[in-house]
Amino acid sequence: GASITGLTCDEVTGTIYDNNGGYTGGGGSATCLVTNDDLLNTAKIDLTTAYDDAAGRTTTSTIDTELGGTTLTDGVYDSAAGTFGITGTLTLDGGGDADSVFIFKMASTLITASSSQVVLTNGAQACNVYWQVGSSATLGTSTTLEGNILALTSISDSGGSTVNGRLLARNGAVTLNNTTIEVSTCAVATPTP
Repeated sequence: GASITGLTCDEVTGTIYDNNGGYTGGGGSATCLVTNDDLLNTAKIDLTTAYDDAAGRTTTSTIDTELGGTTLTDGVYDSAAGTFGITGTLTLDGGGDADSVFIFKMASTLITASSSQVVLTNGAQACNVYWQVGSSATLGTSTTLEGNILALTSISDSGGSTVNGRLLARNGAVTLNNTTIEVSTCAVATPTP
């Protein structure tokens, strides 16, 4: 808890959880604080399970390291270089299927350039996009990212980014800098008759 800094209750619409009561509110109130060791241990186990599941998925396609300027359909992607970068716009096309899943596996890093963006079309949903990062992810200034980053080490935002998803680091810090995080739930696909 003592390592959570710069985040106040006024900046969240929910609860800040810590495991040792060391969170002091980032200089503000700690009224939204809940100390819950069991919940945080379960969350860490769940993160490890999700990370390992994504890493273990069979690759659908090995693609170029640079994702900007491309449109991809659902699948499991990796790059020969073991890294991914986004400069410009990456479009994820759900093909009309709200259950389409996009998994990006990288052995080392995810780095986005300033003002890069991930755009969802044709039913693709942020809750079905996963970025499995073997070391660390760095979001360039004013990045717009869709999906859930599952990083082995750390995640940092250079400032002013918007993330529709989750930023989860297993062994290091998540460093935010005026970052907007939206967590949406997936709409259930309507079966066709």
